[in-house]
Amino acid sequence: MLAHRNLCTLWLLLLLHVTASAMKFNLFKRNPEPQEGNVRLFGSESDSEGRVEVYHDGKWGTVCDDGWGIAEAQVVCRQLHFPGAKSVVIGKDYGEATGPIWLDDMKCKGNENLLSACEFKNWGVTDCSHKEDVAVICETADVNATLLDSAYSLDHSSTLSDELGQIFDNGKGCDFLIIVQSATGNRQEDGTPQMVETTFCTHKMVLSPFPNFNASEGNTNITVSVSQFCLPHFTSFIRYIYTHKMDVTFSSAQCLHWMASKFGVKRLMADTGRLFIKILPEDALFHTQVSLYKYAEETGDLVLQENCIQYLAWNYQNLTRSPAWSGLSVELLGALLYRSDLVVPNEYFLLQTVESWLVEKGNSTSLDTQAQLLSRIRFPMIPAEKLYELESNSSLYSTHMNLYRENIMKALQFNVLLFSNLASNPKFNKETDDYLPRIYTAKPWSTDIDPSKEVHSHSAQTRHNYNYNRNFNYNYNYNYNRNYGTHDYLYTTVSPHTQTITESFSAPVHNSLIFKDNKIHWEVNVIRKQAQCPSSKCESLPVVKLASQNHSNKPGNVVFRNQLLLICQGKYICQVHDFKDNLAHVTVNGTHTVAYPCRGDEYTYRIVVRPEYV
Repeated sequence: MLAHRNLCTLWLLLLLHVTASAMKFNLFKRNPEPQEGNVRLFGSESDSEGRVEVYHDGKWGTVCDDGWGIAEAQVVCRQLHFPGAKSVVIGKDYGEATGPIWLDDMKCKGNENLLSACEFKNWGVTDCSHKEDVAVICETADVNATLLDSAYSLDHSSTLSDELGQIFDNGKGCDFLIIVQSATGNRQEDGTPQMVETTFCTHKMVLSPFPNFNASEGNTNITVSVSQFCLPHFTSFIRYIYTHKMDVTFSSAQCLHWMASKFGVKRLMADTGRLFIKILPEDALFHTQVSLYKYAEETGDLVLQENCIQYLAWNYQNLTRSPAWSGLSVELLGALLYRSDLVVPNEYFLLQTVESWLVEKGNSTSLDTQAQLLSRIRFPMIPAEKLYELESNSSLYSTHMNLYRENIMKALQFNVLLFSNLASNPKFNKETDDYLPRIYTAKPWSTDIDPSKEVHSHSAQTRHNYNYNRNFNYNYNYNYNRNYGTHDYLYTTVSPHTQTITESFSAPVHNSLIFKDNKIHWEVNVIRKQAQCPSSKCESLPVVKLASQNHSNKPGNVVFRNQLLLICQGKYICQVHDFKDNLAHVTVNGTHTVAYPCRGDEYTYRIVVRPEYV
């Protein structure tokens, strides 16, 4: 009788509350079929801590602590893509281990790529018990620990959400069972994966807006597979379908996004996907960004996919120097080469990185694939002096001679002929991306201003001429040297407490060779007070102003699409702003408008001049 009453109440609530919505499902932190020699950390809520387990002969097993030290821990953490090992843990309870003890008397140098590459007795040869199982704590970025523990409240609820949540919590009156199977990672004697099952009591009317549950008339249950990593979050996911609200952490977001993708819960998928953006800058090794892009492709999350590739495009130079670079897929590299917001010193640098990637891949990429990637290089944008060097310096010139010759000829024509003259050539198509600049940061097209390094007040305007090298750690752990050459700096003190930073530099009106000596003088102002704004156009402060001083030198068919790059703490580009009416606003309504988080809001401003034929 009570079950019947609950069911009637549920139907009434649904008539008032449930609205149809389409949604979808998948997982970033995937648990693929384990491979021989894989390692994992088990028994902790943190991904970076736990009992060390290694996969061998179809089973997960532990490692004895005999001979175990920080060198061995470093190998485990590196194999799991952590920066390093923080400590070795002995005697802490990470739950009962029931599998074999695979390794004993380990001897690692610390530079091995796999734990199984170290010296040890032999697989399964040990005199230890599970009381001696070793565990490790791996290093993570400090901000990562904070992010993973942070909870974000999602609330898409209506007035009846709490009542629906109570019905789910009661577990009564249900007419549809969800049977969740999860693989333990071990195999049974017959070789099949060992599974555990958990059953959830649900209601068809709640699940009916989501067809992937198949909770239609005549069906009473569904069986789904969920990884052990995500199993603890499945209850929260089903409860969200009842209540449309939950608290999400970064560790749970990975699983909730996957579940939302699988079952078509679009709003949850979108909101959890946005949380991933916050962790993109945290991995200086780029494994997270590359993996997340692949995951976004597989799940069809186009917003997440765009956010990942945009970050990689803006920080392409760092990516090429990271361990993840050689493992990039052809599809991802090709997607990057399509983009005009790719930030590189120049197009020649881009060609060199693509060539080195192809050479490293060797025969694993076909000649057709190589040609497809090389054809996305914008040869007319390569500096003219570098075009003459390609035949002798290019590692792939002889392999793709016709492709190089055709593109070099097109580039040389672009460099010595006016755009209007090229229009008469039937092979010329000004609509192609070949003639569009990317975001080129090499001199003379860009300059940097660090607002934190201010010149102390002067009684009058002082113009300084400096010739110097600035060395700063731009590429995470890679030293990035830039020779700035000779530039004019004009610093003006407005008051003892306020200063407008002004820098001037010159650049050609276009990067084609015929305009090499036809230069425009640019002046950059970092404005911090409303009184310093031109005609009170500053919507917010600070604002960066970029204006040309001799604009009459510019041909009528050249436009400037200049951009401001915000470099977070000298490490990564977190935002790219357009200049509109010569102004680029760093904040909106007092809030820093950045695509990717920057702790402390400490920026270097990189101003990039981008001339383009129209």
